Amino acid sequence: MTKTAESVFDFEAESLDGRPMRLAEFAGKVLLIVNTASQCGFTPQYAGLEKLYRTYKDRGFEVLGFPCNQFGAQEPGSAAEIGSFCDRNYGVSFPMFGKIDVNGENPHPLYRFLKSQKPGLLGSKIKWNFTKFLVDREGKVIARYASTTKPESLVRDIEKLLGAHK
Repeated sequence: MTKTAESVFDFEAESLDGRPMRLAEFAGKVLLIVNTASQCGFTPQYAGLEKLYRTYKDRGFEVLGFPCNQFGAQEPGSAAEIGSFCDRNYGVSFPMFGKIDVNGENPHPLYRFLKSQKPGLLGSKIKWNFTKFLVDREGKVIARYASTTKPESLVRDIEKLLGAHK
């Protein structure tokens, strides 16, 4: 990337089925970006994330899931296994991306940006699976939520951002 990123819409990531996707495809939408894992104590949050997505997608809301195997090796599967698990157990219909690193020597550039915009209690590190970033329609990172924050507790913040633009 030659220019400095100004929003999440300046990034690309590989979809779960291996296609490159520009996050600019989501410009004008409110986003909840989450690092996910299939074998984590927080994995049942997929149900809450899917409910949020189905409730608000027609108002311009998207959940973007980014599988990550950096926390307790809780996402060991292939892309096909991850997709099958999410569909079979939680009916996930929101966009899922290819497995990435969020910490360490080579974090995905999107996560480097997210962490720089909203550091957490551990500074720039992601503490665990299911850390959530809420992004407004202009691609600005508005809030960061811990893994323990249940998706359903974000309704007010999501509705506030959705209501800010009709």
